[in-house]
Amino acid sequence: MSVAIRTIKLPSGEAIPVLGQGTWGMAEDARHRDDEIAALRLGLDLGMTLIDTAEMYADGAAEELVGEAIAGRRDEVFLVSKMLPEHATRGGTISACEGSLMRLGTDRIDLYLLHWRGLVPLRETLGALADLARVGKIRHWGVSNFDVFDMEELVITRNGEDVATDQVLYNLTRRGIEYDLLPWCRARSLPIMAYSPIEQGRLLNHPVLQRIADGHGATPTQVAIAWVIRLDGVNAIPKSGTPEHTQENRGALNIFLSKQELAMLDSAFPPPTAKRPLEML
Repeated sequence: MSVAIRTIKLPSGEAIPVLGQGTWGMAEDARHRDDEIAALRLGLDLGMTLIDTAEMYADGAAEELVGEAIAGRRDEVFLVSKMLPEHATRGGTISACEGSLMRLGTDRIDLYLLHWRGLVPLRETLGALADLARVGKIRHWGVSNFDVFDMEELVITRNGEDVATDQVLYNLTRRGIEYDLLPWCRARSLPIMAYSPIEQGRLLNHPVLQRIADGHGATPTQVAIAWVIRLDGVNAIPKSGTPEHTQENRGALNIFLSKQELAMLDSAFPPPTAKRPLEML
């Protein structure tokens, strides 16, 4: 049974873990499959019960891997998946969801996201999402990689008021959302789900990050994740391909950064002073 960890709330009031598990890059090499499944299962044990995946990841194989990892434990998991924008027509959304349900081996997705905005009108996609929610195939829906102007259009579209989250790139080197998108979402009690919180490992050799980590007896990974989840209404979904890395990610919950440490990080990784285009990986 999973242990309880810190949570944030969806607009519905439902609590979700502040630290979950991503799967981008999983199921791409059969030699790593056992480790990846073990990593996800350990994450569940440690309270990281939100698992994020997508139909795009490994062409659906990541969803199949997640389905295997959560077999027998489905009720413990807050399951997130995403559809590609080319599938976002009314019929395409329903077909994409049914495909994900089949690969995941479940009858419901807890949070279903439009992976990024494409050419299909939002009203068409939102109508299909409302239909899926009505019949219980999804419990909540949201979006990913939507900037402020996309969100403003979304919430005035029919059914748009039911959006549950915006999943975006956010880490120490990608702070653009702090200028406008993050305040916009926080003003509406709409959580941000941060992907790539350690920038796929590229920021971990920074000397300031290492100095702060040393002071906590921690790792730069743990400090970088702790920084992302320092704010109310933000959770993070780092990927881990091994149980050891899962344990390391979980340790971020034990780190609370001081004002001095946050100022050091602001100096090393300056916050935005003007609007930046929304970044994606």
